[in-house]
Amino acid sequence: MEPRFNLLDSPTGAKVAKRFYAAAAALDGATLPKSLRELVELRVGQINGCGFCVDVHTKEATAAGETALRLHLVAAWRHTTVFTDAERAALALAEEGTLLGDRGVSDETWAEVRKHYDDDQVGALVCVVSLINAATRMNVIVHNPGGSYEPGMFAATVN
Repeated sequence: MEPRFNLLDSPTGAKVAKRFYAAAAALDGATLPKSLRELVELRVGQINGCGFCVDVHTKEATAAGETALRLHLVAAWRHTTVFTDAERAALALAEEGTLLGDRGVSDETWAEVRKHYDDDQVGALVCVVSLINAATRMNVIVHNPGGSYEPGMFAATVN
């Protein structure tokens, strides 16, 4: 697959990308663990078929201390023993929040999320799922390929 377009080559695309990354960086102040955010973002990237996002969030999760075993099992999280009930609730929210057309986020999933996370963490989870869905869509539309990301690479974009 050949890349179609680099959003940063467009003045408007570059402005939006900078603000988009700044919005995502605001999540760094949340009490939601970075490794969990990366798992959620990885799962959304997998669902949406975004090679770039899978690349980014696999590497960022590793840098945040995630194990290879857990990263390999994210796609099949329901059928594993390596995720906590709280992580399962977040992954369910990620899936249902990504596949909104199917039925939206179920009351059962929402209740599980509320059981495990405080208001700030719930707010962060909703923002993480929303932002990564936008990112995956942008990257899939322009055929942004995975494979070349280095952890921390976007930090310069925000400054």
